[in-house]
Amino acid sequence: MASKFLREYKLVVVGGGGVGKSCLTIQLIQSHFVDEYDPTIEDTYRKQCVIDEEVALLDVLDTAGQEEYAAMREQYMRTGEGFLLVYSITDRQSFEEILTFEQQILSVKDKDYFPIIVVGNKCDLEGERVVSRQEGEARAHSFGCKFIETSAKCRINVDNAFYDMVREIRRFNKELSRIILDTRLGYPRNSSERKRQSSLRRVRDSLG
Repeated sequence: MASKFLREYKLVVVGGGGVGKSCLTIQLIQSHFVDEYDPTIEDTYRKQCVIDEEVALLDVLDTAGQEEYAAMREQYMRTGEGFLLVYSITDRQSFEEILTFEQQILSVKDKDYFPIIVVGNKCDLEGERVVSRQEGEARAHSFGCKFIETSAKCRINVDNAFYDMVREIRRFNKELSRIILDTRLGYPRNSSERKRQSSLRRVRDSLG
C-alpha cells in the first residue's frame, strides 16, 4: 500500500546542448517524443507518481545546455536535490562536458558527494554511437554514482532514470540522517560499524 505522504523531489536535468534533456523530461511527464530541437532556457515540469510504494511529487527542472546560459547554472545547482547528468552516446563532446557539470555541482554544494546519475541518451542510435557503454559505466563509477542508458524517442529507461534518481536522494538523505544522529549520540565506531562507515565515507566527509 502506497504511503499518502507527498514528498517533493527537486530534480535537475543537466548536460550539453542537443543531448535530449527536454525530450527525456517531456517523455516522462507527457509520454510523447518531441522531434524538433528547440533550445531550452529553463523549464519546470511536475509529476506525481509512486516509487517503491511511496508517493512522490517530481519537480523537474530542464536546464539550458548552451554555454551562453552558463551563468544560470549556479542558481539551479544550489536548489537541486538530485542531478541527472545527460550526454548523447552519439556526441563525445557532450560526454566530456558532464565532467564539468559534476565538478560544478560539488563546488556549489560544497560537498565531496551529492546525488547524481549519469545518463547516456539516444541509445536507439546504436549505429551512430561514439561513446561506449563501458565508458559511460566507468565515468559513473569515477563519480560514485549509477549509470543508465536511455532513449527518449523509444521511451527506453526514461522512467527508470528519474525514479533511480529519487531512490538515490532517499538513500543519501537516510544515510546522512543516520550519520548525524550517530555523531550527536556519540556512538563509538565498533568493528561491525566500520564497514558501513567506510562505505559512507564520502557522505560523512560532505558534512564538512
